[in-house]
Amino acid sequence: MRFPHRIGKAEPQRIIVIGAGEVGFRIAQRLSRENQLVVVVDLNSAKLAAVRNALDVQVLHGSGSNPAVLDQAGVKKADIVLAVTDSDEVNLLACLIANLLNPLSLKLARVRDEDYAHMDRLLEPDLLNISALINPDAEVVASIERMIRLPRAVDHAEFGNGRIKVIAIQIQGGPLPGRPLNLFPSIAQDRNVRVAGILRGERLLLPGGHAVIHQGDVVYFVCREDSLDTVLRIADADVSPIRHILIVGGGNLGLKLALRLESRNRHKVKLMDRDADRCGILADKLLHTTVLHGDATDRELMREENVGSLDMVIALTGDEETNVLACLLAKSLGTRKTITRVNKGGYLPIVRAIGIELSVNPRLAATNSIMRFIRRGMVLSSLATQDEDVEMLEAVVQDNSALAGTPLKDLSFPKGANLLALLREREVVIPQGDTVPRVGDRVILICDRDQVAWVEALLGGKGN
Repeated sequence: MRFPHRIGKAEPQRIIVIGAGEVGFRIAQRLSRENQLVVVVDLNSAKLAAVRNALDVQVLHGSGSNPAVLDQAGVKKADIVLAVTDSDEVNLLACLIANLLNPLSLKLARVRDEDYAHMDRLLEPDLLNISALINPDAEVVASIERMIRLPRAVDHAEFGNGRIKVIAIQIQGGPLPGRPLNLFPSIAQDRNVRVAGILRGERLLLPGGHAVIHQGDVVYFVCREDSLDTVLRIADADVSPIRHILIVGGGNLGLKLALRLESRNRHKVKLMDRDADRCGILADKLLHTTVLHGDATDRELMREENVGSLDMVIALTGDEETNVLACLLAKSLGTRKTITRVNKGGYLPIVRAIGIELSVNPRLAATNSIMRFIRRGMVLSSLATQDEDVEMLEAVVQDNSALAGTPLKDLSFPKGANLLALLREREVVIPQGDTVPRVGDRVILICDRDQVAWVEALLGGKGN
C-alpha cells in the first residue's frame, strides 16, 4: 500500500450520551466501535444494563439534567455532550447544565417540538450555547419526499447539495442480474454511474469486479445528478410518478408530511386517523388534504375508500404493528407502493422480507443527523445505510492526506472502504483508476464501521 504520509490514529474523543433509548444506544454503538471514550447516562437501569452488556462503554445511573450526575460523568473534560432522551425539556436542561460546567464542549439536543426548533436563541453562546437542535421528524419527512420522487428507491442520499446521488434499488429485472460488475461499464454506457455496494440479506457488500448481482439484491448506485435516468434504466426502475397518496396516522409526523405535500401542490392527499378529536384538529390545519376518520387496518373501510386505486400509502403511526398491517392490507388491495414507519432498526430486515420495500426510521434519522455534527477533522457529514454497520462520509482532502496527488489505482483501499465520487469546485467526478484527488476536493466514501478511523486518517484530518 503506497502512502506519501504515515496514517496515524486520531486521539479518541470524550463523549457523554444522555439517554439510553434506541437513539442513544445506536449512537453509543457507532462511537464505541470507533474507539471513542463514551459514557451513557440514564435513569432506566434496564436500558443501562442492555448498553453495558452489548457495548464497550461506561454507564452511569442518574438524570442527565442533574449537575452532580453530569459532573460524575466527566462533563468538565468532555468534548461532546449529546442529549437524546425522549423528553425535549430534559435534553434542553441537560445542555444548559453542561454549558455551565463546560462551555467549550460541543452540545447537541434532540428536540421534536417545532416551537423549540424555531428558537434560534437557544443556539446563542450567551444562552444554552447548543451547537445544533436535532429534529428527526424533519429528516424523516425529507426522506419520504425523496421516496415519493423515486418510488423504486429503498434508500436515497444526496451530497454536494444534491449534485451527487446515492440511490439504492432492489433489482427485480433488467440487464444486471447474473452479470459480474466488471461488465457494468458496458451495460451502463455512462462513466458517471457506478455501483457503490450490494445489500444481500442483512449485509452490505462492498464489491470487487468479479462480484455478481443477483435478482433480489438491493444495489447502491452512485451517480451525478444528470445521470439519474441511467440508473433508473439499468435497474429497470423507471415508473410512473406518484400522484394519489394516503397518509395513515395524524400525529406530528403525519401532519408535517401532509403540510409539506400541500406546499408542493403536486399530489392529491388523504390523511386517516382513528381519533375523531385529532381529525378535527387536522382538518383545521390542512387546507387541501382530505381528512378521514377511521382505522387503516379495517379491510372494509379501506375498500370503501378505494385504496387499491392509490399510488402510495404511507403509514406513520407510533405503532409498528398498525403500520405494517396497514401497508400489507393496502398492497393486497392493489396500492402500487407503501412506506411504513419502523422505530426499531432491527425490524427493518423483517419488514423488507414480508414485502414492504420502503421504510423510514425516525431514530436512525436522528442518529444520522447527530453523527453529521460530531465527526472530527475534515469529515463534513456522515450517513448510515440501512445496514447500520456501513457508513457514507463526505470529507475534504487535506494537504497531508495520502489521497492528495496520488492516482487511485496506486492506493490499496482496505476491503471495507471505497471512494465513490468527488467534488472539485463545480465539477462532479465519478472516479476511475487514473483519477488523482487534489487538496481541497470534497470526496464521498463508503466504508464499514471498522474502517471509519482508517478513512479519517487517510484524509489527513487530525481532529480539532
